[in-house]
Formats: sequence, C-alpha cells, structure tokens
Amino acid sequence: MKENTTSLKLASTIARILDDNLAKDIVILDISNISILGDYFVIASAQSPNQVRALTNYVRENVKKNLNINVTKDESDKKNRWNLLDYNDVIVHILHYEERELYALEKFWNHALKVEREVWLKNSEEFAKFNDN
Repeated sequence: MKENTTSLKLASTIARILDDNLAKDIVILDISNISILGDYFVIASAQSPNQVRALTNYVRENVKKNLNINVTKDESDKKNRWNLLDYNDVIVHILHYEERELYALEKFWNHALKVEREVWLKNSEEFAKFNDN
C-alpha cells in the first residue's frame, strides 16, 4: 500500500470507483474492532453477472493503476454472482443483487460501524480526477 494510503482511504476510493461505475447500494463497514479479517468491508450490488465481473475488473485495474496496490486474493465464482477482492485490510464484496439479499452481509455484520457516504466521498476526493483519464 502506498505510504499515504490508509485502509479507510483505500476503502473510500474503491467505493467511489464502484459508485462511478453504477454499482448499487454501496456500503462500507468498519470491522476493525470486531474482526481480525481486516479493517473494512466494501459491499456493492450489481444488476447482472456481467456487471459483477466488469465492476470487479474495474476495481482491480484502477486500484493497481492509480494507487499502485495489488489485490492479495481474488475470488470470483464462475457465474459471477459474488466476487471478492481482498486487499488485506480492505475486503471488497461485489454481489448480484439477489445474492446480496440472500446472504444479507450487513445484517450478519450489524455490529460493525457503517462509514457514511459523505465520509467516503470526502476521503476519496482526489480519486475523482482519475476517472477523467
């Protein structure tokens, strides 16, 4: 991770990438005080398996290109219904909206703090310029 890139900044930037590319219902959960898995989950929904795949690829490519951070673990199901990108402290879940409703990650992690949209937009302001490239 770049020296000046905190896990919140990375999560915020990923949320912005997803938002700018029409992902739905984007949520960042702060799991740092309740789990050893990481600091943040970024969860987003897509309307189709093709969109799940495209969003996953776009996040992976843009985080590498603009922040010089490689994904540590990449899990994509063959049907592109639930893809996961693991950046150590930030874990990204991109789900087809039906899987999102079925697995209800936010309900399972309801004791996690939610990072408000205004906060993640502010934390990723400098990333907005990358989308013009």
